[in-house]
Amino acid sequence: SLYQLTIEPGTPFFDLQARGKLTIPDQDRAADLYEITREETTRAGLPAYEVSNHAAPGAECRHNLVYWRYQDYAGIGPGAHGRLTIDGAKWATATHRNPEKWWQETMVDGHGMASFEQLLPNEEGDEMLLMGLRLAEGMDLARYEEKAGRQCDPARLAFLQAEGLVETAGNSRLKVTPAGFLVLDAIVADLAA
Repeated sequence: SLYQLTIEPGTPFFDLQARGKLTIPDQDRAADLYEITREETTRAGLPAYEVSNHAAPGAECRHNLVYWRYQDYAGIGPGAHGRLTIDGAKWATATHRNPEKWWQETMVDGHGMASFEQLLPNEEGDEMLLMGLRLAEGMDLARYEEKAGRQCDPARLAFLQAEGLVETAGNSRLKVTPAGFLVLDAIVADLAA
């Protein structure tokens, strides 16, 4: 996994930046570095299979692919989140973040669940976009329509395609292009709107 460093308050990096001793690249330079990273990892036999993850073909992180392909996973342990399909409905789960609270609830109820909420179809669709478009393989449009209860807006898709940001593979998969990965958050927000 290769991510751009995020400077958070209360960290040594934040203090260094505030004192002018650490310079963070601007957005254009960060985009250049992102593209160089993708080129170098690909040249080394580790192509990007996800916006920030690189691996030799066949060595991709399987548990992360479960999240990005919007499959079910159980969140176990303090602060864990999960997505489970029960009787055809998708449920969002979250456990208590505080380890002591999680342990106490687990001893009483047999789990440390803080919330268990059924997702609406539009929420499932938005989550599928958010997760699936991170992948180089993209996401299955028919599955999206089934989960979201709607199609991706054809006009928005046409615009994004004309801009070279997304492409459809045989009208069955929606994929973000290398140029699109630089503005992935905006693409997801546009399609989820």
